[in-house]
Amino acid sequence: MATTGATAATSPGDAPAGSDAASAAPPPAGPGPRPRAPAALVLLAVLAVGYTLWAAQGVILPVLLAMFFALVGNPVIRLLCRLRLPRFIAALLVLAGGIAGTALLGQQLLVPALDWMQEAPRQMRELGRELSELAEPVREANRVAEDIARQASGEGDRKVDVVRTQVDDPYAVLTRAPRAAGGVLAVVLLTFFFMVFGEDLQRRAIALLPTRQRQRVTVEIMQSIERDVSRYVLTITLINAGLGMLLAAVLHWGLGIDLPEALLWGTIATLLNYAPYVGPAIGVVAMLLMGFVTWDEVGPSLLPAAIYLGLHTLEGQLVTPLVLGQRMQLSPLVLILALLVFGWLWGIIGLLLAVPLLVCVKRVLARIDGLEGWARLLG
Repeated sequence: MATTGATAATSPGDAPAGSDAASAAPPPAGPGPRPRAPAALVLLAVLAVGYTLWAAQGVILPVLLAMFFALVGNPVIRLLCRLRLPRFIAALLVLAGGIAGTALLGQQLLVPALDWMQEAPRQMRELGRELSELAEPVREANRVAEDIARQASGEGDRKVDVVRTQVDDPYAVLTRAPRAAGGVLAVVLLTFFFMVFGEDLQRRAIALLPTRQRQRVTVEIMQSIERDVSRYVLTITLINAGLGMLLAAVLHWGLGIDLPEALLWGTIATLLNYAPYVGPAIGVVAMLLMGFVTWDEVGPSLLPAAIYLGLHTLEGQLVTPLVLGQRMQLSPLVLILALLVFGWLWGIIGLLLAVPLLVCVKRVLARIDGLEGWARLLG
């Protein structure tokens, strides 16, 4: 009994000591912050990706163009599939219609384009001669100032002979033609395959995910992104085509320009409108040159540029925001940076694809948890 009492007396004192020691122990350390790559490594990775995009443009550009054309045709294909047409037949009809329309338009534009290529240099030389006559007093004053400065420095009347050499390669066109034809054929075939087998390839890729829940969520995200981007690309294509047709109609019926030439300028305006800010600026300069080449008076010469600028302002400030709303809006600064980067990488095709690519990236980022902030950064 004494032993039991002693044990009972000592054990209550031991328990609080043990609990205090347990409470005083530090909690287990959680996972530390994820290490970040050094800034130099990130810069090298960005430079490597940029160089790869530039060096592999012969492979990348046909794929991107085919994806762009497939996105334009997918809403029409879905509509035809609702009419009980097989997807293969619907894609074939859409692709054949696009090729036929492009060939018909190209046939109409070939003659005025060749005429302009032959006539524009002569007209520009005449325009340059007229501007040179207007600037002759200024040049005369510059020559007098240069003579005075030369005499003062003791250089005298020494002249510098400039020798210009020009190398013409008659086989360059022949060597580039097969490559261009191969690129066009690759774009056509890839567009058809993206239209027909794109959804099947997407389903097979999603089937690689481990759980059904993740597969279902990924399918919903991908279908939503593809539907939104397809509608955007088709809508902006129709808006740009409407702008070009309206400009061609005004030039033909309002200013008396021949219909094939008016269609040429309308097509140029349609393509330039894919590149915001940069495209319209190039279009205004082109309309100014066309006006000065076509008319001798200053007033009529400014009309094409004024009409184009007015139509573009109406489209950019009223039609496009009204049709697309604010969901697809992009930051002007991001747009300019993207146009500079893609134009430097891929030239004219990069300018045309910059905005659709940015819209695709924005929609993808907006649908992925944790990346919504980057989507808001784009606009």
